[in-house]
Amino acid sequence: MSRSLRRGSIAAIAAIAIASLSSCAAGNTPDTLQIKPDNAAATLGTNLRLNNIVVVTGENTAGDYTGAASVVVNIANTANNPAELQSVTVGGASATFADAAGAPLSSIVVPAGGAVAIGGQGNPSATVASATVHVGGFAPTVFTFKDGQKVEAQAGVNPDLGLYNGYGPTPSPTATPAKTATPGATAPATGATTPGAPTTGAAVPAGTTAPAVPAAH
Repeated sequence: MSRSLRRGSIAAIAAIAIASLSSCAAGNTPDTLQIKPDNAAATLGTNLRLNNIVVVTGENTAGDYTGAASVVVNIANTANNPAELQSVTVGGASATFADAAGAPLSSIVVPAGGAVAIGGQGNPSATVASATVHVGGFAPTVFTFKDGQKVEAQAGVNPDLGLYNGYGPTPSPTATPAKTATPGATAPATGATTPGAPTTGAAVPAGTTAPAVPAAH
């Protein structure tokens, strides 16, 4: 075989190999293989991106769990107008919103060209009073915005430990009612004498004669 033919054969083999590698790479992307990242993410339209979506339960929770849970997410908004998150549900259970100080919120606003982190100290919160989830599994989490758009993500469920320490739901302290006494009420002392009441068997002062008791007729 001539040298030129050899070169042509090598070039053809190399071209086939490159084509094979390209087709394999195209078929092994995260999209085609449906590989999910560690934390769920979702896109709504062209301007809203929800990153690191996690449902966090209490510190000592495991397995099947029903109880309070927090939704953790970072929402980025690249639009020229603010976006307003109106509701979040976890497995159908609705969350309530509060600001960083714990005051109730009717919605959470994501500023235009900005982002909002939900969950964790110093951030607004979204807390579900009673979610039924499996710790270590995934829970369907739905985010609904003011314009009616909604997006669902399979959020991982983790306890309030490790990376998620401090992100779990904070239980409300149970107040113990204090016992209150009736104003001015004082328990009567034992043996107390009612003012003005006659005393039976009162002693007669020395040197005086007790008045005679009239005889009965």
